[in-house]
Amino acid sequence: MNAIGGIVLLLLGADLPDGSAVLANLDANSGSTNKIVVSEMTIHGRRESRTIGAKSWIQGESQSFTEYLSPPREAGTKMLKLGDELWTYSPSSDRIIKISGHMLRQSVMGSDLSYDDMMEDRKLGDVYDAEVTGEDSVLERPCWVLTLTASVPDVAYYSREIWVDQTRHIVLKENRYGKSGKLLKTAEVLETKHLSGRWVATRAVFKDALKSGDGTEFSIESIEFDAEIPDYIFSKAALKE
Repeated sequence: MNAIGGIVLLLLGADLPDGSAVLANLDANSGSTNKIVVSEMTIHGRRESRTIGAKSWIQGESQSFTEYLSPPREAGTKMLKLGDELWTYSPSSDRIIKISGHMLRQSVMGSDLSYDDMMEDRKLGDVYDAEVTGEDSVLERPCWVLTLTASVPDVAYYSREIWVDQTRHIVLKENRYGKSGKLLKTAEVLETKHLSGRWVATRAVFKDALKSGDGTEFSIESIEFDAEIPDYIFSKAALKE
């Protein structure tokens, strides 16, 4: 929130909404029984950029399966999440590797996103306490500014600052912090679309604050909510198929 906005709110005595209510609306808009997402991830390196295409099948908060489709060098690489466990498969080595512990903080495909980021499917209201601290504008949309503080120990980021569209209930901007208060990651939405009766952030840039480079652009090419997904996809056997 800018300084003038904060002064106006203070002088007018404007009432801010309850943080948990804003978070509940956000979770309700983003959640679904399951979904299928086709996406592209463009990694902007210091010398060149590269784009990786993927298709993901996501069921609830505990199961997901991703297959990378392009470029040829990455095609066939797969990632499986079951609960809090994660496995990857590389066709070049024909090996399944379990990712755990400190490895979850490593970069995925050299991007600004970690395995922890890719695994995150829990509702924010289940793992964070929220306080609305003011108002601001992002993409010419009125937003509530929320400070989130972890309410459970097993989260990748101890606190977050998020800008939530007041009527569309999507995050348009975010800062993620470690327990020391150090900024670790930022995200900024570039484009939103109304899909299947809800607003979706379809293009965003993620930036690891501890790395050089221009960040990673993540775009959703298509998304299907409450889709039919066969159970066999969420199995280790599917990694080698």
